[in-house]
Amino acid sequence: AGAVRGMDAGGLTLKLLLVGDSAVGKSSLLLRFTDGAFEPCLKPTIGVDFKVKKMVIDGHAVQLAIWDTAGQERFRTLTPSYYRGAQGVVLVYDVTRKDTFAGLEGWLNELEMYTAKNSTVKMLVGNKTDKPDREVERKEGLQFARKRSLLFIETSAKTHDGVQHAFEELVIKILQTPSLWDKSREKRGVQLRESSAQQDKSLCGAYCPLS
Repeated sequence: AGAVRGMDAGGLTLKLLLVGDSAVGKSSLLLRFTDGAFEPCLKPTIGVDFKVKKMVIDGHAVQLAIWDTAGQERFRTLTPSYYRGAQGVVLVYDVTRKDTFAGLEGWLNELEMYTAKNSTVKMLVGNKTDKPDREVERKEGLQFARKRSLLFIETSAKTHDGVQHAFEELVIKILQTPSLWDKSREKRGVQLRESSAQQDKSLCGAYCPLS
């Protein structure tokens, strides 16, 4: 996060969203990350759950406001409001359920519809790597992420594997995209995008997937 050295990111609050099909482990990832706990029998999220977590990234204190959204269609009534103002989105699928991987296209389409800032940082997370009956190989997730300019990581909320790293990578990339959080740069960013299509292109493809 060297790009933020010297910038005033202190005391920054970032809004992150967890999205994905029902029962892929969104709430378990959030609980593991914020409380260091794992509960094997969490009930489905109804509407939206919300947790706050403080982190220090490259010497900067950052507060994360993380919204955990319901994957079940009948509970998803707040859609536009929870996408509004999000700087980062975590798209979660279950590596043992191919259908949840196939469902990612729909979530990405919804993101494009509701996310006003096209520079919102998106991370693809393949969860439940601790389970033996894998249906989605790591290389499939990586190819999907590369094709759509998403960050990518595999995790296990149960064993904690990759969970901390996922959120850290997402926050670092947001901090390296000042247009998402630095209000003094926001207006300049709009002018740049209006004056140069080439500049717009470079802003859109500013982040690279993890290998």
